[in-house]
Amino acid sequence: MTETVLVTGATGFVGSAVARRLLAAGLKVRALVRSTSRLDNLRGLDVDIVRGDLRAPASLAAALAGCEGLFHVAADYRLWARHPSEIYASNVRGTRNILLAAARAGVGRIVYTSSVATLGLRADGTPADEDTPTTAASMIGHYKRSKFLAEQHVRQLAAKQGIAVVTVNPSAPVGPRDIKPTPTGRMILDAARGRMPAYVDTGLNIVHVDDVAEGHVLAYRRGAAGRRYILGGEDMSLREILTTVAGLTGRHPPFLRLPHNLVLPVAWIAEAWARLGGPEPTVTVDGVKLAKKRMYFSHARADNELGYRPRPAVEAIADAVRWFEENGYLEIGVRRSGLPHEHC
Repeated sequence: MTETVLVTGATGFVGSAVARRLLAAGLKVRALVRSTSRLDNLRGLDVDIVRGDLRAPASLAAALAGCEGLFHVAADYRLWARHPSEIYASNVRGTRNILLAAARAGVGRIVYTSSVATLGLRADGTPADEDTPTTAASMIGHYKRSKFLAEQHVRQLAAKQGIAVVTVNPSAPVGPRDIKPTPTGRMILDAARGRMPAYVDTGLNIVHVDDVAEGHVLAYRRGAAGRRYILGGEDMSLREILTTVAGLTGRHPPFLRLPHNLVLPVAWIAEAWARLGGPEPTVTVDGVKLAKKRMYFSHARADNELGYRPRPAVEAIADAVRWFEENGYLEIGVRRSGLPHEHC
């Protein structure tokens, strides 16, 4: 009999990639979807859609009925919000609600999608791992704090309820179907539009969203309960990322390096204007503070224990730019400027 799993956040960027990979692996996928969610990323997929909301515990029992597994991917991934309580409601309280509902439903195995945002960073900029120490006090911004608190709840509930939970910590996923887009996707989109001639000295670990999805399936099948796994890709400086996008789109690479302290006042002004009714800021205070450190990570544990093998970061960036162009996010024909039609 085909195993049935519930995926939260299946309409989103990472969640839809996970749903696709689960279907390819032969599992029956049920998607928990809010009434207001866009279904673009699920179009054409053989997915059983169930309406519900992580913030409404009463709606979760029916979604989990008959499920052997749960992939809790849903998260409010914003570096700025007019009402930060919304981030905690989804990421902390919503996580607690779905895990308790899964325990009551007798779900045998859970993969919880956390983030490298919950992990410590090394002062010398070398790659951190799952055991690099950190504290709640070092979490910059509401998103990082909410995910840190959520992961603490997951560990406590797993021990108390006796449920098998494997935690995965994706780094900075990029690739197709980033419909909102995410903060990382927005950066790549702005670079592809030629709107990022300057950069700050920082770095990210770039990973293809489909490799993150594969890592979820590997964690479900091979991961040790109570253990966490970084699903990362390749460490790149911001300048390297923007230069890669420029090469794919025929743009000029960034030429101006900005000091962090020069960008911070711009972020404060942008956020103040947003609170007065202006558009959401494209530069945030938390984003600038985070950029003062290189967010580099090692995925050696996932490699060794799960058989995780991510592709080169340039393929992830190329797929992201191609998808943005093909879906009307770009005003230029980037393929004619050097973007390959297939993977590099």
